[in-house]
Amino acid sequence: MNDAMNTCTLLGADGRPYRSPVKGEWGGHRGSKIYGRLDCPDALRTIVRGGYVRHRVFFADEATAVAAGFRPCGACCKDRYQRWKTARENGRPWTP
Repeated sequence: MNDAMNTCTLLGADGRPYRSPVKGEWGGHRGSKIYGRLDCPDALRTIVRGGYVRHRVFFADEATAVAAGFRPCGACCKDRYQRWKTARENGRPWTP
């Protein structure tokens, strides 16, 4: 959150950052194109070890993360990840 302007930087469906007065509901990793809950244990462990933060992005909602080309995290979104994986194996698009 940028206190001076009271805004957050989120990624849009086009993958471009934009300013928002509302915090994102989902976090992601720009390099791996994975999104998940903000309290994801795997992401939090990686952040504590000093990684991930530089490549972390935020999304207003899950649909935006998917539209930007991110897939669900296998650790904190196991059900979504399984549905994404099945859809991919069957050559179908996945939507949340």
